Amino acid sequence: MYAGVDCGTQSTKVVIVDTEQGVIGEASHAHRLDEGEGGRREQHPAEWVEALCSAFEDAVAQAKIDPRSIRAIGVSGQQHGMVALDAQGVPLYPAKLWCDTETALHNEALIEKLGGHQACLDTLGLMLQTGYTASKVAWLRDMHPDLYRRIDTLLLPHDYLNYWLTGERVAERGDASGTGYFDTRARTWHHGVFRTIAPDLDPERVLPRLIDSREPVGRVLPEVARQLGLGEDVLVASGGGDNMMAAIGTGNIAPGLVTMSLGTSGTVYAHADHPVIEDSGLVANFCASSDGWLPLVCTMNVTSATTRVRELFGFDIATFGEQVAAAPVGADGVMVLPFFNGERVPALPHATASFVGLTSRNTTPTNLCRAVVEGTTFGLRYGLDSLGPLAARASQVRLVGGGAKSPVWRQVVADVMGVEVICPNVTEAAALGAAIQAVWCDDHIRGKGRTLAELCDALVSLDRETLTRPHAETVPRYQELYRTYRQALAERYGVPA
Repeated sequence: MYAGVDCGTQSTKVVIVDTEQGVIGEASHAHRLDEGEGGRREQHPAEWVEALCSAFEDAVAQAKIDPRSIRAIGVSGQQHGMVALDAQGVPLYPAKLWCDTETALHNEALIEKLGGHQACLDTLGLMLQTGYTASKVAWLRDMHPDLYRRIDTLLLPHDYLNYWLTGERVAERGDASGTGYFDTRARTWHHGVFRTIAPDLDPERVLPRLIDSREPVGRVLPEVARQLGLGEDVLVASGGGDNMMAAIGTGNIAPGLVTMSLGTSGTVYAHADHPVIEDSGLVANFCASSDGWLPLVCTMNVTSATTRVRELFGFDIATFGEQVAAAPVGADGVMVLPFFNGERVPALPHATASFVGLTSRNTTPTNLCRAVVEGTTFGLRYGLDSLGPLAARASQVRLVGGGAKSPVWRQVVADVMGVEVICPNVTEAAALGAAIQAVWCDDHIRGKGRTLAELCDALVSLDRETLTRPHAETVPRYQELYRTYRQALAERYGVPA
């Protein structure tokens, strides 16, 4: 038995995997998001621990197993979050999250200090984004210098949960890729860039030791094992960022597939066997948590945007889906630029949401619901286009995230992208990927020869009932609407059409 944990923005999920039967138990526990003026979005790491414990207990109960049968745990976590620890391992400040845009001006200043757009690409292999950890560290230095001076270790969310489980302060290259002080081509910390960001901190001291994706962090601490009901010597795998773990959890570990997430944010990524660095800097040249790289595009507004509109009308999720299905393609001329949280792709951290084309006749709940689904999907199409040849060669999109449960949204995705989409049977792809990685790590320690590809073939299955092919008559209409969307971006924000 193996456990996979995914600490996301809205909740922490746990799956229990039997290598012969697949997922036999899963559960989640919500945690609070603290939002404030200026784009502040934070969470308290203690709530992640509480959510992990509650979800673990429920998942074990659903699986009807003795938790002492679990051999290893893998942890996935939301990328980019800053967890600054003091010498005693206590967080100095709430974790600033990937969706926090309070540090936008600090990010712009860091890009300038590093020599500009091209210099960032040349130095790090990617472009610094507001959501990355780097600007959060610079923000803490300016806004809370007393706390900043006490920093002993800088961790990411999944690193912190690994630390709680094992007492070890380490990092893994896939997740580390999203910090903004990691060389994604050399696959190591860039101490020179870190000193530019935090000149008062010693990177040799505060940056955690890097481990390989197949290497264990350590063993679960005895007191934590007792709390969770685990046996002795339970292995903790390296884990990784949620996108890297979801790639494993959808079997996207070789070129030819695209994984797309309809979560709070949206992600689009494909596997590559070499670094992928394109001129705009919109594609994040992340390392994969297997071999190779995971070029990725992230949009800030997907179910976070649809939830805003859904709750505005007081609809539950089922009713919202009915409203979307009842509206025509193109929502009678209503278009949404869904930038409630600013936007990363295209790079518009200060943008706000806009409803375009409203008239006295088309301003209806059905049209507004349809338009926000179409608008968020156009944003994902923008990201897909940025992947260039990797996307063009893709034969299938594997769809995950809460929005993927909606048949009407799956059809919109297929029609907008012009390619078939399908969902894995296990929709908690990041948690499943973390569990698969735990098996891979445990196999390695035990001297077994199973490859990651073999484990994915055995444990990742696709839900054929969700297979959705594009409608030939709708694809051209969406091509036209997408061009209109791009034109609106150009007119309002100067984004090239």
